[in-house]
Amino acid sequence: MARLGIDKDFLLGFAALEKQVQNRVLDVFARFEAATHTGLHLEKIGNARDDRFRSIRIDRFWRGIILAPDSGDTYTLLKVLPHDDAYAWAQRRRASVNAATGRIEIRDVVAIDATLPALAAVAEQAPDRLFTLVADKDLRRLGVDEQTLAFARVLTDVRQLEMARGFLPPNQWDALFGLAAGLTPEEVWAEIGAVSEAERASIDADDVAAAVERSTDRVVLVDGPDELLEVFRHPFALWRVYLHPTQRRLAQARFRGPARVTGGPGTGKTVVALHRAHHLAAQGTGQVLLTTFTSTMAASLATDLDLLVPDPSLRERVTVATVNKIAYEIFRTGNPQPAILTDTEERAVWRTVVHTLALPFSETFLSEEWRQVILAQEITTEHAYQQARRAGRSRPLGPRQRAQVWAAWQRFDRELRASRRWTHEMICVEAARILERTPQRPYRHAVIDEAQDLSPVQWRLLRAAVEPGTDDIFVAGDAHQRIYNNRVSLRELGIPVVGRSTRLTVNYRTTAEILAWSLGMLRGEPIDDIDGGLDSAAGCRSEIHGLTPRLRGAATWADEMRDAAEQVRAWQRAGIALDEIGVAVRSRTLAESLLPALHRLGIPARLLSRPTERPAQAAPTEPAVAVGTMHRMKGLEFRCVAVVGVTDGHVPASGAVTPAAEDDVAHARDVQRERCLLFVACTRAREELFVSWHGGQSPFLTPLLPDPRQRQPGNTPSSR
Repeated sequence: MARLGIDKDFLLGFAALEKQVQNRVLDVFARFEAATHTGLHLEKIGNARDDRFRSIRIDRFWRGIILAPDSGDTYTLLKVLPHDDAYAWAQRRRASVNAATGRIEIRDVVAIDATLPALAAVAEQAPDRLFTLVADKDLRRLGVDEQTLAFARVLTDVRQLEMARGFLPPNQWDALFGLAAGLTPEEVWAEIGAVSEAERASIDADDVAAAVERSTDRVVLVDGPDELLEVFRHPFALWRVYLHPTQRRLAQARFRGPARVTGGPGTGKTVVALHRAHHLAAQGTGQVLLTTFTSTMAASLATDLDLLVPDPSLRERVTVATVNKIAYEIFRTGNPQPAILTDTEERAVWRTVVHTLALPFSETFLSEEWRQVILAQEITTEHAYQQARRAGRSRPLGPRQRAQVWAAWQRFDRELRASRRWTHEMICVEAARILERTPQRPYRHAVIDEAQDLSPVQWRLLRAAVEPGTDDIFVAGDAHQRIYNNRVSLRELGIPVVGRSTRLTVNYRTTAEILAWSLGMLRGEPIDDIDGGLDSAAGCRSEIHGLTPRLRGAATWADEMRDAAEQVRAWQRAGIALDEIGVAVRSRTLAESLLPALHRLGIPARLLSRPTERPAQAAPTEPAVAVGTMHRMKGLEFRCVAVVGVTDGHVPASGAVTPAAEDDVAHARDVQRERCLLFVACTRAREELFVSWHGGQSPFLTPLLPDPRQRQPGNTPSSR
């Protein structure tokens, strides 16, 4: 029986094909498993650089290019292109097996040969060359073959290497780029996922089928038409579950205790978390919890995990839920259904406490003191509170003032218990107490995504839900993307990760232009690393290039909405599907006002906060633009993103920032959190980013606008 591999480059191209062509591709390859190459009309390609390339007829106009093995039944679909383009593509390229990784790679032989003479001429006049200090033996050990070695030896500037990314063998380009970036050969060896020296000796340079099996970073193997249909149905979603070798090592490693992976946006932390959960479930040692902060992110994780783990029995071993949902389920084992206070109701209770006790504190100060000190340190007595550390709380409190705060908390607690109402934090605390009294923990492993946004009480619940031991807790997060006011130290919470922490630096999602522009918002900001130290974005990079973010000011909100709608239309005309476009705003009010405006302008759109609700003009199965708050965008990604309403007074949101006169430390933290929130929204974009405002722009944008004229409404800096 024939087996089909799908190359990642084909998947990216498949999404752009017309629906009729996509359906024809599905029809042709759905019969692949049960057919022989003769039955499918695989044909040799004249003048092909690689005699293992074959063509397959899709229809009268379209052809597929397949890599056929010298022996065996594993075929790899590389491209589907118009007839002449397909043959031209195959006549330029050759497949090879990388000597260091054993993985398959495709190179544009014609482009390498054509570029080499001009580069050699430049090199003759240059004082130095890019890889002068790297020995041939080191390059060969890293999988660089003779053709690429000759090319590397005439490079004089890293920009030449960047321009060659499209035609050099990918594994070899990665190795050269790592060396050019200053890594040692040993560091590059670890980065590219090279096999051991013993395994390297067994690599057969002619065994394409074995190389395809090893190439999980770029090829997905399918068994049967059902798996094939699932791959074609979710081409961009599947892209997210590919693993770079560095990520794979983390996902499959064995740790003696809690472990952590950090990294900037798009570096693959979530992908690692998904594969980690899959790997732990496959070990069969017990139930796995895959958890995160918001329901939107949990739903996204569940969708991706369904794609990654098609086996129902294996999928059942992984529970995907928010921390709060887990807390409520545990709480209900010993308590009736709780009535949860809204934020507004909670502030009203604190306000009543302040008035009743005639306290010299605001309700905001008391609420934060309760969360950041009393709850965070599990303080249960006034004596313990009098002795407690208050790191990060700028307003000093003497013994009398601490007694007043404690009295306020006691009054708040009595009020809630009398009315049988709870806050989310109180539910978590009670759930952790229930677990501590339970001999059997509900989970053997916990994998936590977007960890930077969890509060101390949520961390304590997770610690109580998993028995300490090997591979117990795996943490994935980025402190630069913190969008809630939670500060913790994992070490103090009984989750030590020292010596078991890894940082990812290569962004696989966002273009270098979008990443660099977005990082400008956080430049100079001291970001804590959720374990008692400071985090840094140094070294975070993207190897994907694209358009510079487009910025536009408008006179009014109505004008800005029309500009955003026109940008969405422009993306749609360029072939971007509507469900690959996201629109982010700061508040729920703006999101709810933007949705009908888009509808009136003829653009189907849906709110992220109402995932099952479809726009009136779109059928249930038709795509629609996703509109949501910046908080809702967390953990998601889109090909194109419009961040709208980045206006002075809206970003940062005045109601979300403590006045400096009341608490200057809290004020600074709140402003930093708002910066991080905008940073998160902007880095949801893979290919294009549009940022707009009306009236005056947010102060966060001011240093990012190179031309003062761009700061006036109506001027549109554009990279187009």
